[in-house]
Amino acid sequence: MDSSDALIARFLALHPKVIDLSLDRILRLLEALGRPQDRLPPVIHVAGTNGKGSTVAFMRAILEAAGESVHVYTSPHLVRFHERIRLGAPGGGRFVEEARLVEALRACEAANAGQPITVFEITTAAALLLFAESPADVLLLEVGLGGRLDATNVIDRPAATVVTPISMDHSEYLGDTVSLIAAEKAGIFKRGAPAVIAYQQDGAALAVLEREAARRGASPVRIGGQDFSIHEESGRLVYEDEDRLMDLAQPRLAGRHQHINAATAIAALRAAGYSRLPAATIEAGLTRADWPARLQRLSRGRLPGLAPDGAEIWLDGGHNPDGGRVLAAAMAEREEQASAPLVLVVGMLGTKDSEGFLKPFSGLAGEVLAVSMPSQIAARPAEEVAAIARQAGLPASAHAGVEAALAALSARTWERAPRIVICGSLYLAGEVLAANGTPPT
Repeated sequence: MDSSDALIARFLALHPKVIDLSLDRILRLLEALGRPQDRLPPVIHVAGTNGKGSTVAFMRAILEAAGESVHVYTSPHLVRFHERIRLGAPGGGRFVEEARLVEALRACEAANAGQPITVFEITTAAALLLFAESPADVLLLEVGLGGRLDATNVIDRPAATVVTPISMDHSEYLGDTVSLIAAEKAGIFKRGAPAVIAYQQDGAALAVLEREAARRGASPVRIGGQDFSIHEESGRLVYEDEDRLMDLAQPRLAGRHQHINAATAIAALRAAGYSRLPAATIEAGLTRADWPARLQRLSRGRLPGLAPDGAEIWLDGGHNPDGGRVLAAAMAEREEQASAPLVLVVGMLGTKDSEGFLKPFSGLAGEVLAVSMPSQIAARPAEEVAAIARQAGLPASAHAGVEAALAALSARTWERAPRIVICGSLYLAGEVLAANGTPPT
């Protein structure tokens, strides 16, 4: 019997000769499968550049704390493809099992009948088929790329749509300005469906999102910083909108940027019909939420033993300029709490703005240890990443991989144990979690 890996590898041969973002192929396949998108539980559809996964993680944790059964679709995966499809169940959802995934993929392969289709499109169809066949109270559906022409944008009547903070990324597909990218993300807004727009750093992005929400007839529209807000007070979080004021514990996910994601998650749930969730339930979700490789502290597993004694190791999949800014801010906050030499272990794809990612660390990080990612054809060589780091004002050296970088750090004498942040790519983060023996669960 085929494995899911073998099936997905086979789908690569079906890839269209020209990459064009389009809904035609997936709509054709879904029609052949009996339109599973019409048999889903209520859907909360989430787009954005940064914070999509964390916002989804907060919503899932809050809903599960409320006793709801929650389907979740996210991408990319870190270690195994199965992480993309979490099937809801009483007491908490689980990643799809191999046998069920294979069955769904084979059904999609048969229905597609050899016609051109991308791997993301055919695997999204498989996910929708699985979600339609399994009972749940709600589906949290994360966009893969953009929004307007993303394969997930086949839901006619979502319970709510959400756009998290927008910045530059995937400009080769979505446009070379934040305004163009925002217009693509806004393509998930639907007539008569609530739209929740997270606090936006860029005023041009917000203006486009507001305009598109009105043009597409989304209603009501809730905007972070205007219709809902969150702030820190005495070590707690205070969430406020026109109907509610809640005093909440700090979230489990580290970094101040997670406060925005937590507020967006709460506002989205309230817009989607969960307006009466008790504050205690929301707090329980915030303090239980888990989202690997987003400012994740590695305190167990194989890799901490390779680092200098007493070192902190953090893992973050951020890879664009906004991700770098947010990560640098979180590390600056950590430095205020407990001072330690900051060292970055960085691997990046050639398609990413590496200098834009690294610049916020100038004056904050002591050095960059650039590493290769042999499993990724599009990865920048370590020497190239090191050269870019130097251009960004950071001392840098090249190393064969993360383990070699940690060994180089361990060979030194440290007055104070360093704070090591492994970052620059979700693919690198996946390799690290696999090597560490701590894959997502």
